[in-house]
Amino acid sequence: MDTFKLERDSRQHLVLIDGDGERYSDVAPVRAFPLSDPPHAVSICDKDGKELVYIDSLDELEPATRAMVEEALGQREFVPVILKILGNPPRTEPSLWHVETDRGCTSFEVESEDSIYRREPRQVSVVDVRGIRYLIPDTRKLDKHSQRVLDRFL
Repeated sequence: MDTFKLERDSRQHLVLIDGDGERYSDVAPVRAFPLSDPPHAVSICDKDGKELVYIDSLDELEPATRAMVEEALGQREFVPVILKILGNPPRTEPSLWHVETDRGCTSFEVESEDSIYRREPRQVSVVDVRGIRYLIPDTRKLDKHSQRVLDRFL
């Protein structure tokens, strides 16, 4: 795909519009080499992880598009670690979570149970409605209350 545009939908998720005008909702940029070569080899993938666009270098993009890609990459790569779940998030959707993270206490909304998933047997990711990912590296290290709350959603 040679030409594309990016915009945000009403939920602030990225939408890719290809050269033919086809729209792809909830896309995400992913770096191939985030530490060793961050401005090169970036893919924009659909919500299933299928590559829609390959960008050899972010320098090739027009400034507005590059800014959107870099902002989305920053959100994707910003991964606070949940240390404790405070209170009891309701099972209704969306649910409001109050947590303690490695960066301090915060609150966020979780759209649905599909936004909470196991990455490995003991590792869990929680994605809020803004697309920010939170990580629980080892559920066994959570306090008993946090483990019970998390078990309701998994």
